[in-house]
Amino acid sequence: MTPAAPTAAAAAVARRIEAFRQQSRVRAGSLILSLFGDAVLPRGGRAWIGSLIRLLEPLGINERLTRTAVFRLAKDGWLRIEPHGRRADYLLTAAGQRRFEEASRSIYASQPRTWDGRWRLLLLVGEIDPKAREPLRRALFWQGFGAIGPNCFVHPSADLGEVPHALAADGLADSQPHLMPLLASDARYGLSANDADLVRRAWNLDALAQAYTDFEALYQDIAEALHPAEGAHAALGDEEVFLLRTLLIHDWRRLLLRDPGLPDVLLPPDWPGQRARRLTQGLYHALLAPSECHLDAHLHLADGTRLPVGVDLGERFRGR
Repeated sequence: MTPAAPTAAAAAVARRIEAFRQQSRVRAGSLILSLFGDAVLPRGGRAWIGSLIRLLEPLGINERLTRTAVFRLAKDGWLRIEPHGRRADYLLTAAGQRRFEEASRSIYASQPRTWDGRWRLLLLVGEIDPKAREPLRRALFWQGFGAIGPNCFVHPSADLGEVPHALAADGLADSQPHLMPLLASDARYGLSANDADLVRRAWNLDALAQAYTDFEALYQDIAEALHPAEGAHAALGDEEVFLLRTLLIHDWRRLLLRDPGLPDVLLPPDWPGQRARRLTQGLYHALLAPSECHLDAHLHLADGTRLPVGVDLGERFRGR
């Protein structure tokens, strides 16, 4: 690596962190979910809130925002509280852990999941308050569902049994009785012109492709400045590496929430999603070791216990 490379990398990372800090509206709860799934779950799925505050402060998430966000996540069923004297640990609930583990299979896969040829449908039935319809539509959109008209939502591979848990976590449990899940089509017949027409009607693939392209533009310069992988140690401190890893996975996770995971045959040529996945894979592994050093030093329980990583993080993005 040339002597200028660490400076270039540090400047690029500083710009990314500052851009995040300057957002007009930072969704602290969403960022904390990204942190729990990426860093806390492999260490047992629990953490002292003081650790979370310390880890997130450099991203502009102050103590008040963190405490408020964690309280709401507990209220929505993602986390539960376990007191330890005057302190407390926050733990993933069973439902929260199940959802994280399901999401991880998509987030850290080296390839998109395969399609069984069957469409998953959610039909809106009965009378539903018009004020409740738009939040429901947005929540399903962020689960990757496309809309076919006002009362039908479609997805190629969603676990329909998990949809109610996701809606409950979004505060939309009251809408669940109005959703009828259906499994349509038959994989024996393969893809058809009707499938392609459904995709055009249900999803704005141009907007999704642009989101992937923007993601590439955001992280490509950083990845190149840190190449080869050893450059992450030389160019940045452990904290900066951790912050970059957190933002990388946060942005990647939010992209995948919007992506229905369509089969290649139904996607436009030269789809940018796979390029973005390869970029994320390479950059994540370049950041892994020093960011884990930072977590070793600063992520612990209310009683001071530091928990070791219980899984091989090096396997992330290596398999399906």
